[in-house]
Amino acid sequence: MGYQLTACIILLLFYGCYFGKMLRQQKQGIQTDQLGRGKHGLVRFIETATKTSAYLVPIVEVISIWQNVSRLPPWSRSLGAVLGFLGAAVFLCSVLTMGTNWRAGVSETDRTELVTQGIYQISRNPAFLGFDLVYLGVLLMFFNWVLFAVSLFAVLMLHLQIVNVEEDFLIETFGQDYLVYQKKVNRYFGRKTVPNNNMKHP
Repeated sequence: MGYQLTACIILLLFYGCYFGKMLRQQKQGIQTDQLGRGKHGLVRFIETATKTSAYLVPIVEVISIWQNVSRLPPWSRSLGAVLGFLGAAVFLCSVLTMGTNWRAGVSETDRTELVTQGIYQISRNPAFLGFDLVYLGVLLMFFNWVLFAVSLFAVLMLHLQIVNVEEDFLIETFGQDYLVYQKKVNRYFGRKTVPNNNMKHP
């Protein structure tokens, strides 16, 4: 019962933040969900698949929590709880830092700013990292092969969303500013060591 309650709290925090922010922006006249809207070709496929996986995973998660069975060692459930809460916290920080610039998917019509402060100083994609950590956390608490398959698919689609959609869009929109930022901060976590070209070499 303890892990079931823990997982429910994690999902409530995570999805409460996600949909709460979406509803708040909707009241401000902002269309947050841009996944697949007005897109074509590969971008439309990736964004549609990403959206589908994002709705499929919680359904399987809830069923897995209800069944309360795990095929992994007991310690993995404790690790999963820690990762799940960490993921929810990372996602919350990313959404708060983004402010009204936050979108699910890219928007070619909305004017947004490049956010590089706060948690974005150590991760270019903390919202995606938050998704991955929550998925991994729940998977470790209630491991089964169906949940593993849908979680893996979701993580893969989120990664493709970043490398095939988000990054191309950001380079096109923000140009050199994003390229400089890209050289300083890792895609998921950590800062890069940028060589100092001003140093004199013997």
